[in-house]
Amino acid sequence: MTKDKKMKKVKIFKYLNELDAFVLTDEYKHVAEHLGLGGWESYAWIGRLFTMDNDFGEHWFDNWELREQMAADAEKLGFDESELLIFDASRMTDFKDGPCHSDASRKKFWTEVLQNLELSLDLIIEEARSNYQTSTELGIADFEDFEERVQTLNSNK
Repeated sequence: MTKDKKMKKVKIFKYLNELDAFVLTDEYKHVAEHLGLGGWESYAWIGRLFTMDNDFGEHWFDNWELREQMAADAEKLGFDESELLIFDASRMTDFKDGPCHSDASRKKFWTEVLQNLELSLDLIIEEARSNYQTSTELGIADFEDFEERVQTLNSNK
């Protein structure tokens, strides 16, 4: 890619101040689902990269009990509790060499990071392509036209 060509960025998370929780933006949900990164995989891959690139990171929003507690409030705002992504700061320390910051500091930091997180369409496509190749090798891919789907997205940049 040349330097003068502007790379399309996609905002990933929308912060719901009333719930102190996130949901995926509509734009990112559309891109992710179009490329086969639906469900938990749409945000699990990002969590893996944030947490030493291992499967621990795929669980960064596994806060089911907190989601259940917010179900009624989420519904009032038009969201299903299963859409809520609740950040638990205690999950971002392993107690091996630290923590160096309080839960409150980590919570504030990660809330700001996630509120502002934008990823390039190229990076999202790269992750989806890898996921698609693995799914194809395992015989569980949901569709056969991955590259055509990429072209559709690229033509809309």
